[in-house]
Amino acid sequence: MSTAPALVDAEDLRTRVDALLTEHVEALLPELVRSGAGAAPLAEGLSHMLGGGKRLRAAFCWWSWRAHGGDPDSPEAEVVLRVGAALELFQAAALFHDDVMDDSDTRRGQPAAHRRFAARHAEQGWSGDPDRFGESAAILLGDLALVASEREFARAVADLAADRRAAAHAVFERMRTEVTVGQYLDLLAEVLPWGEDPAADEQRAREVIVAKAARYSVEHPLLLGAVLAGAGEDALAATAAYGLPLGEAFQLRDDLLGVFGDPATTGKPAGDDLREGKRTVLVARAMARARAAGDAGLAGALHTGLGDRTLDDEACRSLAARIEASGAVAEVEGLIADLSARGFAALARAELTEDGRAMLVALGHAAVDRRA
Repeated sequence: MSTAPALVDAEDLRTRVDALLTEHVEALLPELVRSGAGAAPLAEGLSHMLGGGKRLRAAFCWWSWRAHGGDPDSPEAEVVLRVGAALELFQAAALFHDDVMDDSDTRRGQPAAHRRFAARHAEQGWSGDPDRFGESAAILLGDLALVASEREFARAVADLAADRRAAAHAVFERMRTEVTVGQYLDLLAEVLPWGEDPAADEQRAREVIVAKAARYSVEHPLLLGAVLAGAGEDALAATAAYGLPLGEAFQLRDDLLGVFGDPATTGKPAGDDLREGKRTVLVARAMARARAAGDAGLAGALHTGLGDRTLDDEACRSLAARIEASGAVAEVEGLIADLSARGFAALARAELTEDGRAMLVALGHAAVDRRA
């Protein structure tokens, strides 16, 4: 099976999207500096975040467009590439904000933006609280990425026919609203009572998965590609039928990697989701297993360990091992398999070009079977 990087490199997609992102940041820098010389680090921060990433969202958009009949040699190809760049800019905005809300130390193996700005504050000996400055700067950086995303998207679809432009805007706007709501639901889940009703905990976790990740990571990029190709209502319904379950499987895999992933490939410390107190399907299943088995030790370990930022690597590994021993990991792997099977079956039924379908299948596997 091809790896995600190799798939995203097909038809020079990564190179072309990266060139658009570089062009956008380079054009933005003079505008920022005109507002004040001290604003230049904002462009640096945006460029730093955009320098990483798998470009999977841009790839899902592009290959959905191709699978629905898009011609890579047509002028419309530039539209799809720019929409892909807009998706990557929106992803950057979400990550800036997410890292602040989660108080994450790292992103892609490097200090998170709020940590870098806090370090700058401390190094310069500025007045006030470095951490507060770092968080505020990162929030503004996320806002700037949102503005950049909107600009790139508007530029991309400006010359489309009115009906197609409106349809693309509707998907893009729905995506942004749902992600924002999903972020709030995630935040809310972390402060509500937890562990007494694992079924309700899991239901909340699944709601967060759909709103915050599944649709925005897979379904909406696929729908944007289909809309840009002029797909009708039946084709869009078919796209959603495989996009949503694959998106859910994608996030469930991410949740497993947040506990068991190799830091060398994930770019985040092992067990970070445990320290951050993420109320995932994985921990809900582990708690359900603990309560069903009368395992007060595991239930207590989950209650005390989840969200404890003082957990060292050994303590995280110990808690992760107990979660795995409970059978929760196998259950989540089974859920990933079931969702993937449903998604790939719907993808097989959809009316698509065969080359495009093959690439979407490969991208789907790269998303749900990944180890980073």
